[in-house]
Amino acid sequence: MPHTPLIIERIETIALRVPLGQTYQGSHYKMTHRSPIIIRLYTSAGIIGQGYTGDEDSTLESILEIIDNEISPKLIGQDARHVERCWDLTRKTTFDILRDRRLALVATAAVDAAIWDAYGQLLNEPLWRLWGGFRNSLPVIEIGGYYGMKLSLDKEIEQTRKRGVAGMKLKIGGQSPAADAARIKLARKAAGPDFIIMVDANQAWKPKEAIEFVRLAEDLDITWFEEPCEWDNDVADMRNVRFSTGIRICAGQSEYSAAGCRRLMEGDAIDYCNFDASWSGGPTEWRRAAAIAQTFNVAMAHHEEPQVASHLLASIPHGSYLETFSPDRDPIWPNLVMNRSELVDGMLQLPDRPGFGWVLDEDYIKKYRIN
Repeated sequence: MPHTPLIIERIETIALRVPLGQTYQGSHYKMTHRSPIIIRLYTSAGIIGQGYTGDEDSTLESILEIIDNEISPKLIGQDARHVERCWDLTRKTTFDILRDRRLALVATAAVDAAIWDAYGQLLNEPLWRLWGGFRNSLPVIEIGGYYGMKLSLDKEIEQTRKRGVAGMKLKIGGQSPAADAARIKLARKAAGPDFIIMVDANQAWKPKEAIEFVRLAEDLDITWFEEPCEWDNDVADMRNVRFSTGIRICAGQSEYSAAGCRRLMEGDAIDYCNFDASWSGGPTEWRRAAAIAQTFNVAMAHHEEPQVASHLLASIPHGSYLETFSPDRDPIWPNLVMNRSELVDGMLQLPDRPGFGWVLDEDYIKKYRIN
């Protein structure tokens, strides 16, 4: 089977748009829908590679056009076993300086994931094992603590704990450091000492404010402080917060390349790199960032996207936590993926099926498909 050609014959794009239960507001943004793109890559071997990327909405049409009109013509007739070649052929879609480069990166990522899924099926191996096979389960956290929620923070944590996850990453940065520190103190009291808590400011604060928050919350056992500082000088500013307080810093989701992640590491700015494969060119580029991180003794995380992140993080020795949401914030993962395992002691067991191994609900796709 490994020597069987895997010629790409057709690439199908399926766009979904699913409303959220309420508006979710972070420090400087809000979400009302979750709109993933499903890719189905048909090959000469009869194998259909499949993947999806999520958390898009207003940009969905532009990404679909890039896949259909720019990427697909380059890849039809190529052998999907030649993953690096296929990835390189799509790279020029990111060179258009008259549009947001991230659109082409998301388009590339969607197709790259489907190519890897097809390759895993050809070799009859799950991707977590094909990529390294360090372990087959991961601790799961949920992202929450958004501003203006219907539930109080302590009630939200209570419901999250009932879902069996190991911890939460809570939004901060939308209030003063003192007010947000008070919120996290409430969260720790509600969660108990055995619950993992991270915080994420989404680049909201100046270093002085970030340091003030850490001083006020230093007894709350925060696992990491994500993107504490404003974007324009974040490498130097995060380094200052990290060195002056000793708190562990997480960043990388806002980077577009493995080279961008390397700059964070060279600048001593981070302890965790949460590079996002679905925003930055796919699993192929994420694995490059992970290799660099290992040489800097930096742990890898992944911004959201558990359907891809689970395989990537489990494949390496320095993978950390798998990020998910409540079913209200992300209805895709719990409803589209039919064969997720139940959490046991906060851990997700990965499938042994080849490729990503996820079985998608066709009725759910029909209900929310928009193209």
